[in-house]
Amino acid sequence: MINRIRDIRKAKGMTLAELAEACDPPTTAQTIGRLETGMRNLSIKWMDRIGAALGVDPESLVRSEGGAQPQVVAELGAHGAEALESPREAVLPTDLAAQGTGNPLMVLAVQESTGEYRPGDLIWLHQLDPEHSGEAINRDCLVPRPGGRFAFGRLIDRRGTLVGLLPPGAGQKQQVVDNPPWIAVAVMLVRPL
Repeated sequence: MINRIRDIRKAKGMTLAELAEACDPPTTAQTIGRLETGMRNLSIKWMDRIGAALGVDPESLVRSEGGAQPQVVAELGAHGAEALESPREAVLPTDLAAQGTGNPLMVLAVQESTGEYRPGDLIWLHQLDPEHSGEAINRDCLVPRPGGRFAFGRLIDRRGTLVGLLPPGAGQKQQVVDNPPWIAVAVMLVRPL
């Protein structure tokens, strides 16, 4: 089995100390480092704790050695592309789904240029219950409307059951949706070249 904790932690932008603190109960950065490197046994209990702290399904923390996975081989910075000391496994959008919520990932396909989005873009979204809409403030969201329609834009306001979205196109007016059953927040953009 291949341990993927470090790859997922880095993809989420967390340090060892931040992940250790996010565990319930909290642990030490040293313990997380040992679990990542295999110096300490990664039990089911540890997988559950770390998966919850990272917001991923615990099963995504390891994978079998059989299948080839995409690799991150370099990082692009201000001074150009720099090789990594050693390649690391890329984290796929499906690995970023929040564990234990039962809320699915969904994808919004862009057909025409609007705001920063281009035709062919795929916007991966994670569905939230409306009571967690605070996590989506000032982020792009998809919200269902009556009659099988949707509203998409930056979530700029939440008052009671009303949700205010600012569409990405220039000059568009705020859209307000009353009492949506869910809110899907953008978590990843996949853009074909």
